[in-house]
Amino acid sequence: QVQLVESGGGLVQAGGSLRLSCAASGRTFSNYCMGWFRQAPGKEREFVAAISWIGRSKNYSDSVKGRFTISRDNAKKTVYLQMNSLKPEDTAVYYCAAAENFRATIDAYDYWGQGTQVTVSS
Repeated sequence: QVQLVESGGGLVQAGGSLRLSCAASGRTFSNYCMGWFRQAPGKEREFVAAISWIGRSKNYSDSVKGRFTISRDNAKKTVYLQMNSLKPEDTAVYYCAAAENFRATIDAYDYWGQGTQVTVSS
């Protein structure tokens, strides 16, 4: 089992920045690829970014590429999502998740956090 707890969400104006953190506990963190997903009201959960086991590979959705950066610190068992140039359409609940393989699809992820709200005002 892997337990995931997100933090760092909040209210920010358009153009601002936030950094989300996801702290893991349980099984060996470096055995898992990590991903960030988001779900806006009335919409399906969507992929945001993923990072491989030691951070060598990263993948981003087109909507956040160039604005968001995913990173991880295996010693701290934490994955981060640095979000810059935020837009109102980035408003959503953001979830981190853990998977055994480097994937961008929801069904590849076995463990999920409870989510953290990000609200971007115009």
